[in-house]
This record gives sequence, structure tokens and C-alpha cells, in this order.
Amino acid sequence: MTEVFNLIGISDFSGEQHSNTARGEMAQKGVQLEREAISCSVCLDLLKDPVTIPCGHNYCMNCIKSHWDKEDEKKVHSCPQCSQSFTPRPVLVKNTMLAFLVEELKKTGLQAAPADHCYAGPEDVACDVCTGRKRKAQNSCLVCLTSYCEKHLQPHHDVPPLKKHKLVEPYKKLQENICSRHDEVMKIFCRTDQQSICYLCSVDEHKGHDTVSAAGERTERQRELEGSRHNIQQRIQDREEDVKLLQQEVEAINGSADKAVEHSEKIFTQLIRLMEKRRSDVKQQVRSQQETEVSREKLEQEITELKRKDAELKKLSHTEDHNQFLHNYPSLSALSESPHPSSLNLCTLNYFEDVTAAVSELRDKLQDDLRETWTNISLTVTQVDVLLPHEPKTRADFLRNSHELTMDPNTGHVNLLLSEGNKKATVIRAEQFFLCHPDRFTDWWQVLSRESLTGRSYWEVEWKGGAIYIAVTYKSICREGRWNDAFLGCNEESWALRCDSCSYKLHHNKVQTRVSGPRSSRIGVYLDHSAGILSFYSVSETMTLLHRVQTTFTQPLYAGVRFSYYGDTAEFSEVK
Repeated sequence: MTEVFNLIGISDFSGEQHSNTARGEMAQKGVQLEREAISCSVCLDLLKDPVTIPCGHNYCMNCIKSHWDKEDEKKVHSCPQCSQSFTPRPVLVKNTMLAFLVEELKKTGLQAAPADHCYAGPEDVACDVCTGRKRKAQNSCLVCLTSYCEKHLQPHHDVPPLKKHKLVEPYKKLQENICSRHDEVMKIFCRTDQQSICYLCSVDEHKGHDTVSAAGERTERQRELEGSRHNIQQRIQDREEDVKLLQQEVEAINGSADKAVEHSEKIFTQLIRLMEKRRSDVKQQVRSQQETEVSREKLEQEITELKRKDAELKKLSHTEDHNQFLHNYPSLSALSESPHPSSLNLCTLNYFEDVTAAVSELRDKLQDDLRETWTNISLTVTQVDVLLPHEPKTRADFLRNSHELTMDPNTGHVNLLLSEGNKKATVIRAEQFFLCHPDRFTDWWQVLSRESLTGRSYWEVEWKGGAIYIAVTYKSICREGRWNDAFLGCNEESWALRCDSCSYKLHHNKVQTRVSGPRSSRIGVYLDHSAGILSFYSVSETMTLLHRVQTTFTQPLYAGVRFSYYGDTAEFSEVK
């Protein structure tokens, strides 16, 4: 036991007095103890029922048992730390001295480090210097090509030459920076073969190739990356704006739909009520006409009276006294005319058949009207545009929106020569004679299209020269003066893509945005006026989106071109 305590810095142990002294020293030096010395390397917790196996390493009784239980089939049992094998399986006996030591240390408040505190797991980068169980790497050195834990990294903070080394976040694939052929660090990039190489490669198989330092190539690619990120962020911003616009449109559609349903319900309810009233009216009229003008009671009275008259005449006919017969006959023979002719109700049957026919005709007319009206209503509903318009995806889609443009001579600067049916403009040194016109640009080499642009339009511009601005603008743009108000792309009324042999830039309202993309002498422009979309494309064998603007256009637009140097040309090309 004394040897064990000496191992952790306690020089003597005997009896209760020494135990108390040891406890005090432990409490003072507890923070200096190596926690892993009394921790199980399997569960990474303080040892529980500690056992010592033949190689000298210590484990919790249950941890090493579980480990060896998994190895029983192989008949060979190994140490999880040093991998030493034992045959047969060792018998485990609790190390009582170590168990006592652990309990004493627990009284000082010492706790085991969490499992991910210092040791590297499967997904971590391990320290290359550590032996046995490796700790997590804190940094990787791009000069040493080694990963270090906090302890082994310290020289890089203290030793002056090592302080100059490049430290990065722990990186598993540092060896990929070593040339497999020459075993040297690859610090050079071959642009010819598009791969990283070492110095010996540059004077050997890559001799004569276009090579630069890896750092230099990284700087160039970093600029391209930033440009790509800017485009992506711009597209994200555009899509977010689309989502906002779509949400607004959805809300407007929902409100309009609710009102349409509400009003339709009211109208159909009114129609139903009207039909119910007309049905009731017809029924009432038919029932009213069904009642005859002569009641049954009057008819029965007339029959009784006729029977009485017939009895009196019969009695008179049997009178034997001729004088009496002749005296009474005149008063009895007179028969009053019946007020109810026998043909009274002969026409009523045909009358009600006509009612049925009239109602049937009304039904047929209503069905025809409803069928035609419903078709119009259905078409109106399906034509409601409930989504934001999508930008064309294929060249065929763009061609369906192609717009033939010509240049307006009344807007062109006097140094612009128009040709090819006013589709092409060239900057020349000699000023041409033009009549004064309020639409003419007087100070900038610019020209606008004759045609205004609304709805969806696509056109292409073929350009040649030093620098060309391909633009759209409101007609209200200023035409005079060498200030920004008249410069395409430098005010609120215009948007312009600047094209030269090296780069693209989008200009709007005095703001320049760098645009990356393949160089091309042909630029495609897509405009969806109502959706507020303006897109520029590099056109070659394929179409590549250069930049998209998402805004709100408040007036019709005109295509425009601005030139920078004598000899520059631009043409509204035929789109095929």
C-alpha cells in the first residue's frame, strides 16, 4: 500500500494518524492527481470494484468481465489498453488496496472526467504523439503535418520557431498534403494538371507547367468562392423575397376567394329563393283555376227545381178537365233558361297541359343558361394566377418569350453609327448630323430600344470591344449632362450589366456588384415585368445565369446599351 501511495505523491502510510495526514495531503493535491490513474479505461469513470489483470492494468470488475465475455468465443482474452493476450481467461480478484485508495480519493471531491473530456472517440481526431490510449487533438499543424492534444501542443506556444507554424482545427487527412512519390509537403499547385504537387514534382514531371504557390491559388479560388457565395446568397435573398411576395399573394388570394364564395352563396341563395317563389306562384294559380265558377250547391238546387217542375207537368198531363189543363198549362210550361251551359268546363284540361309545357320550357332555358354561365365561371376561376411566375428553365422556354428589338435613332448619341436595320450600333470618332430630339443622349455613348417592354421578354445582345453596358431603363431617365442621372446603371431608373474581357459587374443606383460566370460575347436578358424579375445570362452552347435582380417595376422598360471605347459594337441579335 505504501508503494501505491508513493506513486501518487504520499511518502508514508501507517495507522490512523498517517491515514488522517494522507487525507489532508490528498485534499491539497487532489487537483494535481492524474484522474486516469484511478479511472477505468472502458467506462471512463472512477474504478468500481477494481481488479488488476496480469499485464498490470486496472479495470472495474464488471467492465473487464463484459469485455472478456465478448471474447469467449475466440478462446483468447486481451487487455483493452495494451492488447496483451491471456490464455486461459484470468481469474479476477478484487484489488482491495486500490479500492481503498479510490474511496479515500472520493472523499476529497475528486470525480472522474466525462467520457468525451480528453480521449478521442471514433469521430474525433486523435493526438499523433500520445502513446497507449490517445487523447483528442486540439489542433493540427500544417507544417509538422501532425495533430496534437493540449499537452503535446504546448511547445508550439512556447518555442519561438514552432510559434510560426500554421495551426488549424483538428484535421484527419493531413497525410493528403504529403506527396506520395517524393514524401515532401505539397506547397505548389499545377494549373495545367489541376493538382497539388511538391517542389520536386515541379522540376520533374510537371516541369514547364503553369504552376503557382498553393497559397496563391487558394487566394484566387477564394475570390471565386466568395463570388459564388455572393451569388448563392443573392439567390437566397431573391427566393426569400419570392416567398414574401408569394405569402402576400396567398393572403390576397385567400381574402378574394372568401369574398367570392360569400358573394356567390348570397347570389345562389337569392336565385333559390326566387325559384321557390315562382314555384309557389304557379302552384297557387293552378289550384285557383282548378276551382270551377259554379259551386256544387247551386247545381243541386237547380236539379231539385227541375224535378219539382217535371212533377207538376206530369200531374197536369193527367188532368181530365180540358179547361183546367188549358188554364194551368201556360204557367207551368214556361221553363227558365239554365245559367250553366253544358260546355262550361270543356277547355280546362288543355289549359293545365299548357302550364306544364311552359314550366318545362323555363327549365330547359335555365339549364342552358346555367351550363353556359358555369363554363364561363369555371374558366374565370382556373385562370386566376395563384403562384409567382417561374423563370424559364430551358432555352426553348426562353425562345417562347423572345422579343425582336431595334435601336431608336432618336435616342442614340451622335457618335453612334446605327446599322443592320437599326439593330447594331458602333462607336465612331466622327460625329453624325442628327436633328435635335429631346430623347437623345447628349453626353454618354448610349442608345435605347424603340420598343417598350412589359410582360415577359427575352432578347440577346452580341457585343465586341473594351467594355459594354447592357441595360434596361425607364423612359424617364435623364438624357443630358455627364452626371449619374443620365448614366445607365447609376441611378434608380436603370439596371446595367457591365461586360469586359475580364469580369462582369451589375450596376444600379450607384452600387456595383461583382458577378462571376463564364465569359461570352453574347448576353441574354430575361425580363418578367409583372414579377419584377430581371436576369442576365452568359450565352454560348449553353446558358449560364450570371445575375438575377428581384424588384418592383413601376413603368414600362426599354432595353439600352452604353459603350466605353471607340470601335465598341453591340447588336440586338436574332434569337434562335
